[in-house]
Amino acid sequence: MKVDISVIIPVLNEAARINGAIETLFAQGYPGTMEVIVVDGQKEGSTINCIQNPKVVKIISAPGRGVQMNRGADIASGETLLFLHCDTQLPENAFHRIQAVMKGKRVNAGAFDLFIDGKSFAYRIIEKTASLRSRITRIPYGDQAIFIRKSFFLRLGRYSEIPIMEDVDLMRRIKRAKGCICFIDKPVKTSSRRWQKEGLLKCTLRNWLLMTLYLCGMSPEKLARFYKHNAA
Repeated sequence: MKVDISVIIPVLNEAARINGAIETLFAQGYPGTMEVIVVDGQKEGSTINCIQNPKVVKIISAPGRGVQMNRGADIASGETLLFLHCDTQLPENAFHRIQAVMKGKRVNAGAFDLFIDGKSFAYRIIEKTASLRSRITRIPYGDQAIFIRKSFFLRLGRYSEIPIMEDVDLMRRIKRAKGCICFIDKPVKTSSRRWQKEGLLKCTLRNWLLMTLYLCGMSPEKLARFYKHNAA
C-alpha cells in the first residue's frame, strides 16, 4: 500500500535516543499516511531491539549511512522518502510542509533549514552559514532532513554506498539531472553533541576541510580515514 511519506532513520548504537526520536514523529499528528523505518547498522540490532512502538518497521543492515538508507528505501512504501538522523528533530507540521512542497510536480527533493540545540552564539553563526551555503550551492547536508520523491531517487540510482559524503554526492547528482531542490525555512533541531564532543572550532573547521577536499576530488575512502584519524 502506498503511503505519503516514509521516514527512514539509519542508526548505530542509538538505544538511548531512538524511542524519543520515534515519539516526536508520531506526535506530529499527521492525518495522512506515514511510516517509520529504522535501519540498524549493528548486526546484533542493539538499537532496534529497544524500540517500543509496534508500528515501526525494524531492519538490520550492513553499517554505513548510504547502505542503511538504501536498505530502508528498498522496502519503503512512501511516495516521498524522508531521511532523518536519530538526533535531528523535525519542526511542527513538518509532514504537512513536505507534502505542500512535493505537490509541485517540478520539485524533486528538499531539506529544512538548520537549528543546533546549543546556547553558544557560535552555533547561530553555523546555522546561518549552513542556510546560506545550502541555498547558494543547492546542496543540503544529511542533518537538514533530506526528502526526495521515491521515483526520482530510484531513477538517480539511490545513495552511493560510500563511507562519507553520501548526502553531498546525492545532491550533486540531483543538480546534474536538473532536479529541483526546495528548502523549507522552518528549521529542524539537531543535537550539538558532535560539536561538544569534538570541540566546536575543531569540528567546524574539519567539516569545511573535508568538504573542500571532496570537491577537489579526494576519494570518500581517503576522506573517511582522515575523518576517523582526526575525530576526538
